Amino acid sequence: MTGGFELGSDGPSLILVGVDGSRTSLRAAAYAGGLARRERCPLVAVYVKKTPAAAGMDAGAGVAMVLTGDEIEQELRDLVEGRGPDLGVDVRFEVRFGDPYVELTKAADELRADALVVGASESAGHRIIGSLAGRLVKAGRWPVTVVP
Repeated sequence: MTGGFELGSDGPSLILVGVDGSRTSLRAAAYAGGLARRERCPLVAVYVKKTPAAAGMDAGAGVAMVLTGDEIEQELRDLVEGRGPDLGVDVRFEVRFGDPYVELTKAADELRADALVVGASESAGHRIIGSLAGRLVKAGRWPVTVVP
């Protein structure tokens, strides 16, 4: 063998899925759950809370966004953690704060994820500035599955 130590194995040992409550992220979570079940590996669902720049302009708007984020977090946590036992999958739910790309890549590195699953962006603006999925694929550090 000419290269260094290979970390891989026959199939993934941990799958990471990014969730944000959107239709495509929920489909990604369902796909990742099925994949984790078939591969008999743990699944970590990561929800990244982000605060839009406009929230700093109006304190009331910032509080409303935090409350909405907390509600989304609880709904996602209940959904993800509730489905794990049904699928026979060891599922963990994590919340991170900041930029979704930065936080998902940090989580994948820290957890030594073998695969990432994310939903395709439904935003037209991402055709111009690039989507989260596209940025993760370009990073080239893990296999990335993008669920429509």
